[in-house]
Amino acid sequence: MNDKRLTKSATERMICGVCGGIAEYIGIDPTVVRILWVIFSLMGGSGLLAYIIAAIIIPEA
Repeated sequence: MNDKRLTKSATERMICGVCGGIAEYIGIDPTVVRILWVIFSLMGGSGLLAYIIAAIIIPEA
């Protein structure tokens, strides 16, 4: 059984730890997730809204 859960990162934290937590869950570098988040944010602001929702919904580590 997989005990892997999506949580905010306690170590890779810039603002709320959302990008770091997603990167830890997927197993990639947090910088890649942050760059993708910036790209989505620049493409109409959907990334900013998604980040705010994720910051509220994703539990702390």
